[in-house]
Amino acid sequence: MTMTKRVLFSAMAAMSSLEAFCVARFPKPDFDSGYQYPDIEHPVPWENFWNILDIVLLTVMMGIVAWAIHKKESRKAIFCVSIISVLYFGFFRNGCVCSVGSLQNVVLAFTDPTYNLPWFVLLLFILPIVFTLIFGRVFCAGVCPLGALQEIVNIKNFRISRAVSQALSVIPWIYLGFAILYAATRSQFIICRFDPFIGIFRFGGDIGMIVFGITLLLLSMVVARPFCQFLCPYGALLSIFGKFAIKKMEVTRKGCINCTLCHNSCPVDALRPPYANKQKEERSAGVKRLIMYFLILPIITAACSFLVGLNSENLSRANKDVHLYDMIQAQEENPDMEMPMEVVAFHELGNSVDELAAKVDDIQKQFSIYSYIVGALIGFVIGIKLINLSVKRTRKTYEIDYSACVACGKCFDYCPQNMSPLTHSSRSAFFLRKASKDDKLAKNGGIHTEKTEKRAPYPPKEELIE
Repeated sequence: MTMTKRVLFSAMAAMSSLEAFCVARFPKPDFDSGYQYPDIEHPVPWENFWNILDIVLLTVMMGIVAWAIHKKESRKAIFCVSIISVLYFGFFRNGCVCSVGSLQNVVLAFTDPTYNLPWFVLLLFILPIVFTLIFGRVFCAGVCPLGALQEIVNIKNFRISRAVSQALSVIPWIYLGFAILYAATRSQFIICRFDPFIGIFRFGGDIGMIVFGITLLLLSMVVARPFCQFLCPYGALLSIFGKFAIKKMEVTRKGCINCTLCHNSCPVDALRPPYANKQKEERSAGVKRLIMYFLILPIITAACSFLVGLNSENLSRANKDVHLYDMIQAQEENPDMEMPMEVVAFHELGNSVDELAAKVDDIQKQFSIYSYIVGALIGFVIGIKLINLSVKRTRKTYEIDYSACVACGKCFDYCPQNMSPLTHSSRSAFFLRKASKDDKLAKNGGIHTEKTEKRAPYPPKEELIE
């Protein structure tokens, strides 16, 4: 028994010393020391590989569209690129490789020197602009997954009046202005937050945005590219560069015959019809009218700048720090109200209200400056739109409005000047066979048909399908 007791005491002593060593080696975490544990970062495998692949595919696809527009003059290649863009940039990459949203990162890099702009995000922003300056809006044609998705589901186009479309075309510039404002103040990336198609590409997300995206897709079936025409801020930016493209798109190289087919086929109403301008005014009257417009332009610009700048404090409440400070102020004014969780977390972390107030004051000063700039931008755009509506220029043939044209290539297939002699003869032969068949039916059944010589030389595209 004595020997057994000694063994037991020795084992208990060893266990006690081992426990003491464990406590010293691995002490319990001290949550009251103020130590802040670093965030755990999980590196994304093959991140650089996918970024390089995204840039390469973006460049190659824009090159294919440029070739299809300026060399091939065919829409088939553009439609194939649209399908690839939706599948890869849309569903496979979850719509996150986006040149549309990259402009916010660029704005933030310009206004905040501490922000490190990723190289591939900069290329996503610059490459479509470079291609637009050279070849026109080839990015919008089928490379952008947002526009490509709308293009694929489009079935029929109901033409919106030019006055309405011109009025709605101001919205993308307003959207662009507020995107710049909130990105420059580090408040929000509203283009990414309110992307209507991101929930569709990811099969989940905010239910409100998913419903909005589905609504836009349903509208896209009967109205061509509603998001591109009336919402897209990056498209508004590209419209400027598209107007000054070095190599401009042409419906046909053989000369326009004013058949109206290209105008009727254009989904975004980018072809301007001939205009005789019979009521010509005197040169002095025209000069006076232009001077009056350019005197009104700064007035509109200043008015919009003043209106937006006046609401800078309300606009700043979208910033999370300003919103938090407002909640703290409301809590102090009414202590009986239920304290929001953000305010509870702020006080439990021991943060200073005075420091937050100083930070909010700096943010509101930034909003005050940028609000006036954004308002001036919006006012200037509205003024230019009004001037464009009032200025009439003589046109003898149909002309492309390169700021509105998205280079979809639909006009190529409708222009009779683009038909090869073989295509033209096959269409004529089909038309004669159809006329002969109608005459035969008329003799047998007494059906009245129009005479062959009165038929249009180029029947509608749908009648050419046997």
